[in-house]
Amino acid sequence: MTVYIIYVILLAVICSILYLRYIGNSRKHACVVVLGDIGRSPRMQYHSISLTQSGFSVDVVGYSGSVPHTSVVSNESIKLHHLRPVPAVISSLPRLLLYAVKVLWQVFSLLFVLLSIQKPSHLLLQNPPALPTLCVCWFVCRVRNIVFVVDWHNYGYTILALALADQHPLVRFSKWYEGVFGRLSDYNICVTRAMREDLHLNWNVRATTMYDRPPLMFKQSTVEERHQLFLKLSKDYSIFKTREVSDVSGTEQTVFTYRSSDGDVQFQPGRPALLLSATSWTEDEDFSILLNALDRYECSCEDEASPPDLVCVITGRGPLKQYYIGQIEERNWQHVQVCTPWLEADDYPVLLGSGDLGVCLHMSSSGLDLPMKVVDMFGCGLPVCAIHFKCLPELVIHEHNGLVFHTDEQLAYQLQDLLSAFPESGDKLCTFRKNLAAFQQIRWDETWRENVLPIFQS
Repeated sequence: MTVYIIYVILLAVICSILYLRYIGNSRKHACVVVLGDIGRSPRMQYHSISLTQSGFSVDVVGYSGSVPHTSVVSNESIKLHHLRPVPAVISSLPRLLLYAVKVLWQVFSLLFVLLSIQKPSHLLLQNPPALPTLCVCWFVCRVRNIVFVVDWHNYGYTILALALADQHPLVRFSKWYEGVFGRLSDYNICVTRAMREDLHLNWNVRATTMYDRPPLMFKQSTVEERHQLFLKLSKDYSIFKTREVSDVSGTEQTVFTYRSSDGDVQFQPGRPALLLSATSWTEDEDFSILLNALDRYECSCEDEASPPDLVCVITGRGPLKQYYIGQIEERNWQHVQVCTPWLEADDYPVLLGSGDLGVCLHMSSSGLDLPMKVVDMFGCGLPVCAIHFKCLPELVIHEHNGLVFHTDEQLAYQLQDLLSAFPESGDKLCTFRKNLAAFQQIRWDETWRENVLPIFQS
């Protein structure tokens, strides 16, 4: 009799667990998946935060690495599930076999997590990468009766084509695969109007355009906030330290700011201009364009009506970072300095809010996505010089909120022109900042509630 009771209790426990995980009330529970570093996926972090603000609990699935934003880490309604990275031991395998083993590893590790977490009502997937996530997430959603939502940031096959020829069999397969499983999703979100039209035209995928918009943390930084950040960065990067004995009296001096004897923070007289850029150091951003433009800028500093000295800060991590650092170290600039730090999530908005001008070299492998780095800069009221590609006018309007260039020569001229009156803002910079005020009024939260929340209420 005792054994019978134990069996009944065990069966009840197992049934309860299965009910909660596969059948139970999942109305206010969602899953967000990104097959990448969660901390380097800001849009998916914003989705997660917005879902919790709408009453959802959220499981976020992805890789560890960078620390996510404080609003994610400290949110009790968000639980992070880190996928196991591919073992380093397989790196010695031949390239094609290595790729196959890596995909299989990702398939099983992703399946294990998605089949073990509490059953959500919706699964939101970042695409790309498409292989193998589109197939795996579609399968899990069908098995567990979950609404499958894809957030299209770009196309995986166009990114793959940067390394391989457009007609390479793997690229052609990737394009077919992305189209097939894209059509099998229940709902779709994309980042531009041009991508929405392309998805419908080529794959008959109907998507809702959800433009990236900056959260409220992206704003112009106060002089005090700038000073504290520069002091912090100067501990690791000498570029932020004063280059020589300053004429001003006070303590806590940086190359841009100082604290006066009465305790107020002020700008250094004759300070350099702060040029900012952000990148993932991949093939779709050619930073030789910026370096060549800085070569031209350096030469212009020898002229009688010279522009100000320049401190260029390029943030981000990626495969080509060391290559470009080597290119920078070969330069012997006297009036231009370049720094390539990796910033904590909370420091990044403060840095953007401290800049004088931004530069974007994102060209988009598909020509259909927009650089989120520019969205963040615009949120801080920072005008941008951006390289031209197909749908860029959906964000950067030439001579309205920034400038668009095609060559390093054009970029060099724009830098000299916009900074010619520095430290005062020239006519163009003032106009751009004024026009960005309207952009700053529309933030992520209200755009998300209008375009994305209805999907999760379905």
